[in-house]
Amino acid sequence: MPNPVLFSPFRVAGLELANRIVIAPMCQYSAENGCTTDWHLIHLGQLALSGAGLLTIEATAVVPEGRITFADVGLYDDASEAALARTLDGVRRYSDVPIAIQLAHAGRKASTDIPWLGGKQIPPSYDNGWQTEAPSGVAFLPEYVPPTALDQEGLKRVRDAFAASAKRAASIGIDAVQIHGAHGYLLHQFLSPLSNRRTDDYGGSIENRMRFPLEVFDAVRTAFPAGRPVTMRVSATDWVEGGLELAEVIVFAKELEARGCDAIHVSSGGLDAKQAIPVGPSYQVPLARAIKNEIKIPVVAVGLITEPVQAEAIVATGDADLVAIARAALYDPRWPWHAAAALGGQVSAPPQYLRSQPSQYKNLFRP
Repeated sequence: MPNPVLFSPFRVAGLELANRIVIAPMCQYSAENGCTTDWHLIHLGQLALSGAGLLTIEATAVVPEGRITFADVGLYDDASEAALARTLDGVRRYSDVPIAIQLAHAGRKASTDIPWLGGKQIPPSYDNGWQTEAPSGVAFLPEYVPPTALDQEGLKRVRDAFAASAKRAASIGIDAVQIHGAHGYLLHQFLSPLSNRRTDDYGGSIENRMRFPLEVFDAVRTAFPAGRPVTMRVSATDWVEGGLELAEVIVFAKELEARGCDAIHVSSGGLDAKQAIPVGPSYQVPLARAIKNEIKIPVVAVGLITEPVQAEAIVATGDADLVAIARAALYDPRWPWHAAAALGGQVSAPPQYLRSQPSQYKNLFRP
């Protein structure tokens, strides 16, 4: 059996990955006042032993009002930084997997309840609720309290908050930063004409709509150490007529590349309730391929990638450089092990688990 591409090493800027598998960020809604808890140590700890090439911490708010829910993780004050540092110390005691963090602001989709409690907006007058902010005063749903449109001072405050969180991430040894520009959150709200109705320099043409996300990228890139990757996650389409389109995202991706972005993580949707997403295995891979054809920096594909042969085909054919798994890793925290076994690859395993290697896969664990 030829060596699988999925288990070949890959470099993103100054970061060497053992393979092409990325654990995508997954919100856990289990923080307390923005601080990670023992749940995050358990959650990230098991994923750090998965054999993946990179582990990404969930969407982490750069300001309290940027949290999706009151139970989201933040990295915006000394307490949240100290809590995340403790979690990282616990994980790194037993794993050397590179760890990235997704820095985020939820914009008009903030101030919601925990998903398993319904996930609806919590109005500002209720406990655990606050006034949301966005590019324009357009609510995500008609029944929601409209957001406050960010003025120049607000834009500066948010931009500076992204940079400050990047500095905090660097100080606790985070290996890479992913900026969340997808799934209908603040930076995606600026990119989409459905949510961005501004008439100033930050609205109208795609060149104007991408201005603030690019300013945030520049601020984070300046704040985060050179050689450590700064990447961007994008929604390549809104899946809504009149919304953000792939051609516009390609323009955005090219500008990110020109400014020193180290990789693009390609997702889609999340901005509008009217979206019509053709969900199926690898449904977003064509979007990743279209963007990869236009830029030279690495591209990450994500979205219902659940089978080893499927993941291998994506990277072996050049549709993307890396694949990201999320729910599949929750269901099977040893997914990379099982993929390596199926494809004839090798993964690292902690010494405590070496004797678990099945007899039929004598070379599964890397020496």
